[in-house]
Amino acid sequence: MNNIFKGKLKRWNDDKGFGFIIPENGNNKVFIHISALKNMSRRPVVGDVILYQLHVGNDGKSKAINAKIDGVSFAKTRSPYRNDKVKRNGVTQIIFIAALVFVGLFAYKKFTAANHLSNESYGLGDSITGIVQGVTRNVKKSKPSYKCDGRTYCSQMTSCEEAEFFITHCPDTKMDGDHDGEPCESQWCG
Repeated sequence: MNNIFKGKLKRWNDDKGFGFIIPENGNNKVFIHISALKNMSRRPVVGDVILYQLHVGNDGKSKAINAKIDGVSFAKTRSPYRNDKVKRNGVTQIIFIAALVFVGLFAYKKFTAANHLSNESYGLGDSITGIVQGVTRNVKKSKPSYKCDGRTYCSQMTSCEEAEFFITHCPDTKMDGDHDGEPCESQWCG
């Protein structure tokens, strides 16, 4: 600061945010407004030593500008970098939320399309039942296809499902020892 003056705060009205400084050289009192004490860590009190620059207005009255309370630190302020980082984080959050909304809408459209198809295909009024039955039918369609390939014993099977297929569709199987219609009871289907 150029032409720095020093004085003691003689009067201060904290409610209105102004007061008067008596300069070191004893000249006339100098008006000071709270806005001249930017970024101070506390408000001024009577008796504080004030460092300031002098500004004389058109009316000839002196006022303090660019002032500082001697021995009092400046309040920490946000750096422009931090503000910029906050803005970038805000943009990132908006993009993330927009992506979530897009994914949600896409999933909703898929769900309603599947629901519509299952209701049409199966003639069900209850959409949940239609979806469950549609999934069940799809699972049944995806079962492995078995062929009668000459296997006749339980030891040649890999699952109860396979044994049931063979006993139902293939001739001369030897998988139902007790003739109850349940194949491979001691190995696969018991």
